[in-house]
Amino acid sequence: MSFSEIKELLIKMFGNEIILKEDTISPQKSITIDSTHLLEICQFLHVHPNLYFDFLSCITAIDNGPEIGTLEVIYHLNSIPFEHSFVLKVEVTRNKEDEPLPQVFSLTPIWKTADWHEREAYDLVGIDFIGHPDLRRILLPADWQGHPLRKDYKEQEFYHGIKVKY
Repeated sequence: MSFSEIKELLIKMFGNEIILKEDTISPQKSITIDSTHLLEICQFLHVHPNLYFDFLSCITAIDNGPEIGTLEVIYHLNSIPFEHSFVLKVEVTRNKEDEPLPQVFSLTPIWKTADWHEREAYDLVGIDFIGHPDLRRILLPADWQGHPLRKDYKEQEFYHGIKVKY
């Protein structure tokens, strides 16, 4: 199934307003959807007999910076039996220092591979995945300050008496 056919099926099922942006120029086509519909859209992509996206190969998160004020979560979806793939994205408002982390629904109920990918996005970018079974840091110590892939991240000078910033 082509990218445009997948997009049209999503529009037919969920309405045109679910697609906020579309990228058809880059080699890997993508659509950005409203994050509130992420879980139901992914469930549909997983169980629909003509789609059967059975493999979530990667989740990554990026910080668009304080000027733009958003974070993105990017999902690389694949159907192994049907040999089609595409990228699904959600954008969330970037939190300020004293605010709670932005939230996105966890996809672990659909794809178990989401588990460690979401933990990495939480650890490094600072996104809270609602419903994740074990959302804790995966690369950094539990008491580490901040999220290192944020564009405005300031490294700690010391960690437990050890100089970490030179």
